[in-house]
Amino acid sequence: MQTIAENIGAYASTLKYEDLPAEVIHQTKRFIADTLGCAFGGYTSEPCNIARDLAGLVSSNQPATILCGGEKTSVDLAAFANDVMIRYLDFNDGYISKGSGHPSDSIAALFAAAEVSHAGGRELIVATVLAYEVFCRICDAWDNKPMGIDHTTMGVIASVVGVARLLGLTRQQMIEAINITVAGNIALNQTRVGNVSKWKACGYASANRNAIFAAQLAARGMTGPSQVFEGRDGFFKVVSRQPFELAPFGGNGRPFGIMQCHLKQFPLGNFSQTVVTAVLEARSLVGDIRDIAEVQIRTSQTALNIMADNPEKWHPRNRETADHSIPYTAAVALRYGTVDQSYFGEQYLRDKDLLDLVGRVKCSVSEEANRRSEINLCDLDLIMRSGEHKSIRVEYHRGHWRNPMSDAEIEKKFRSLVADMLPAARVDALLEQLWKLEDLPEVRTLLEMTVLSG
Repeated sequence: MQTIAENIGAYASTLKYEDLPAEVIHQTKRFIADTLGCAFGGYTSEPCNIARDLAGLVSSNQPATILCGGEKTSVDLAAFANDVMIRYLDFNDGYISKGSGHPSDSIAALFAAAEVSHAGGRELIVATVLAYEVFCRICDAWDNKPMGIDHTTMGVIASVVGVARLLGLTRQQMIEAINITVAGNIALNQTRVGNVSKWKACGYASANRNAIFAAQLAARGMTGPSQVFEGRDGFFKVVSRQPFELAPFGGNGRPFGIMQCHLKQFPLGNFSQTVVTAVLEARSLVGDIRDIAEVQIRTSQTALNIMADNPEKWHPRNRETADHSIPYTAAVALRYGTVDQSYFGEQYLRDKDLLDLVGRVKCSVSEEANRRSEINLCDLDLIMRSGEHKSIRVEYHRGHWRNPMSDAEIEKKFRSLVADMLPAARVDALLEQLWKLEDLPEVRTLLEMTVLSG
């Protein structure tokens, strides 16, 4: 019987650009553009500065580029630094199924691998589709959160597949790269609970670095433990605690996972997108927010486990905890009429009036939301001091695949993140290249276009 690794390797080694429908190619370009915009947004963050400083200590005979800064370093450290900046704002995409996470983080590893292998835009598109496909199908089959396992455990498998394809590994080498990766990269979800640390932006980045290393080893003949999923002490026995099968991958009329991923309208965790949308709709029904006695939010148990799981989420001490807090982001939206990256600074985290409003947010489980987890349902009630109730339901936030952003909205988001860093003409040129990615002879050119001093 074919193993999980063999199944993935067989698919990933044979998928061709010509197999991709036009809408999948266009969707992939949309997600790559959104991801690159998020990288600009996170470039000046402290975790990114740390990653860039470390990467700057390393030179390589096969150098790769750090986005925006343009520094040259090893391919694995470039992937690490680039994903830290992509992930920092919590503004990049998401996928919610049995498991959930952010498959666009893998694009950082793909950028680096594409650069050193002199791959072009079409190769990058295929590798991106593959990474998303692997991430989404594992999420469809396995709920990682109850086991306390971070989504980067799926992400590292997605990344190694895309990287292996770009580096030209054979099918067997790709299988060995998967085996090496799974055996050595099980990540803990403690990264995203309680008082969240700076490592939140680095977990998937570390997975990307390890994925590149595994692919490089496999390309040189390193083998990994066979039956890494199915064996006596394999993934099914030790990690997932039960076997699972992956649904058929996209192609030949079957849907591709990237078509059911979502983009974010707000720089928040996946499960706050509908909450903030509901709050903003409800806000328009209120004359004075001081008249609100209580905000009642009903959503899925999974959402609450991640974003309203302990008192820290009502008194966040740092940005990482605040953007993963349903109570805090709901209060920000209610008070200011929007949520952007500026509302996570110290002056807001210590604002007594804002924290008073946070304290009025109550969260509870909706059994309907549990049953309909694919839509990220939120029911919200504003209880006024007069006793009046104002109710809003949101099923699909803007950016959900059933309520998708337009290309114009993606460009607007991109420009908002890049405008203060590049002249308008360079932003225009970068977007034009992203929309014509399939015509790009080498991805290296795209990365050079991001360098701020260029």
